[in-house]
Amino acid sequence: MYIPFDQMPAHARVWVYQADRKLNEDELTTVKRTLERFCGQWNTHGAGMPTSFDIRFGQILILAVDESQLGASGCSIDSSVRTLRDLEETLHINLLDQGKVSFFKSDNQLEVLPFSGIKSRVAAGAIQSESLVLNPAVARKSDLDSVWITKAKDSWLGKFFQN
Repeated sequence: MYIPFDQMPAHARVWVYQADRKLNEDELTTVKRTLERFCGQWNTHGAGMPTSFDIRFGQILILAVDESQLGASGCSIDSSVRTLRDLEETLHINLLDQGKVSFFKSDNQLEVLPFSGIKSRVAAGAIQSESLVLNPAVARKSDLDSVWITKAKDSWLGKFFQN
């Protein structure tokens, strides 16, 4: 069953998906409608789960499940991936490729790049040690407030800033 994201408990499990570009208002509306409908029927082995989603920075999708009563099964996770694949096809975006890095540029705009472009962006000074980056490997809703946004030097990108 769908519940608003701000009402999800801190221990809720989350999955973070990075779109390769910012979505426009019509696309955001499509995403919201699709995910509200999906979360409303998302279940594990036929039993409804408290679920939600959030969209941040116009291109980061976060799915959440409160597993305190019932854990998400492999089949239920697969159904979320199918929904995201449908969004990819409809909106011509890339959500499921995990080979991306999100960081905030000097103008505080989010940029999402493939891993392969990171080294050159660091060399060009576009990503600096103090630049803020997103950690898409967060596991719990509480992580979004504590470890999701971090300085590049404190993330796996730190290897690019060692002297």
